[in-house]
Amino acid sequence: MSQHTEITKDLIVKKPWYREYAEALFVAAILALIIRTFVVQAFKIPSGSMEDTLLIGDHLLVCKFIYGTDLPFMDQFVFPLTDPKRGDVIVFEFPEDEGKPWLERRDFIKRVVGIPGDVVEIRNKKVYVNGEHQALPQEMHKESTLIMPGSAISPQDYRDFMPAVTVPVNSYFVMGDNRDRSYDSRFWGFVDRSKIKGKAFIKYWSWDHEKTFPRFNRIGRLIK
Repeated sequence: MSQHTEITKDLIVKKPWYREYAEALFVAAILALIIRTFVVQAFKIPSGSMEDTLLIGDHLLVCKFIYGTDLPFMDQFVFPLTDPKRGDVIVFEFPEDEGKPWLERRDFIKRVVGIPGDVVEIRNKKVYVNGEHQALPQEMHKESTLIMPGSAISPQDYRDFMPAVTVPVNSYFVMGDNRDRSYDSRFWGFVDRSKIKGKAFIKYWSWDHEKTFPRFNRIGRLIK
């Protein structure tokens, strides 16, 4: 019995330390890629289009699987827990970056205002969905001199006044909470379902660049 044990021990060859580290790093990288692609992803807020819900310097997590998983070479999402709803804060690939190289494509974050079939209209900065006024969590009452550029789908004054439009199938109308300073569906149109990456759900870090100090009161706050 002891002889068998000695032979077994002799057959066990210890891997070099650098190979063990390399294998561990490889497994960790694969797991991180899977989590980032299908589970959760971190984003940083670079602009003030979602103030005061999200401030410049807020870091947030986005749930990637809640709306389903977009598998390669498939035109539909599989295993969705729910569809995007009015009021959801979503991250999506900017529609105007379509056709650009992958590294040049940008992610935008806005709030869903209209879902497929909804009729959206804007009168004097007030948003109406199916004829009912829809107030966002932060209404921006101050006047702004900033006018977003026009596009093929909408002239400049669509920021404050927009004729009624019907949201197409598999599309969503989105707006920033800071309506005076948001470049959104009023100017470039709808977000296709396939471009939505996930739902923002929590702020895990926030840094005030002006004060060069963390905003501790925002850390860990759910995004509503």
